[in-house]
Amino acid sequence: MAAVCWGLVFWELEGRAYASISGPETRTGTAPVPEGATFVGIEFAVGSQLRAVPTSALVDRGVELPDATHRTFRLDGLRWETPGPDDAEALVDRLVRAGAVVRDPLVAEVRRGHRPVVSERTVERRFRAATGLTQGAVRQIERVRKASALLAAGTPVADVVCGLEYFDEPHLAHALRRYVGRTARELREGTGGAIALALDQPTTS
Repeated sequence: MAAVCWGLVFWELEGRAYASISGPETRTGTAPVPEGATFVGIEFAVGSQLRAVPTSALVDRGVELPDATHRTFRLDGLRWETPGPDDAEALVDRLVRAGAVVRDPLVAEVRRGHRPVVSERTVERRFRAATGLTQGAVRQIERVRKASALLAAGTPVADVVCGLEYFDEPHLAHALRRYVGRTARELREGTGGAIALALDQPTTS
């Protein structure tokens, strides 16, 4: 399903280690999960960005990182320890301290609901530079992800429409088709295949 954040993904398959950068997703899609593979993923907060790779270059695509091993991977010209499930926060701290991951304070301010003393055009330009997406796209994707989680938890469709301020049920249905690839009924019944709905998982940085 669509997602507003970029991330780092590490996995092992048949004795070989891999690492990649995942980008924001503006539409529904599927990612193969090979049998026997083990994964560790880190999702970064909206507005965080890599110094070496513009977030706009990651939208709807990913970048495999070269020379990954079971112990280390290469990013921003340096080698870093490949994290395990309990090491993600420590890796993020190191990336931030080294300046490999940066954050535009204006975007953080906007995300907290503040109104910066700059023009709307400047806000939008910097928001898009940091996230690869417009503010409107981020709001739509975050809303439909909340809707999906509520529907999967059994919340009636009408309550989701009202609570998340969709115009009507067809409006919600259109958003679900575009960004999730499921109908409200499929989400409520748990059919149509597995999707990532870990909305309570905290983002980092």
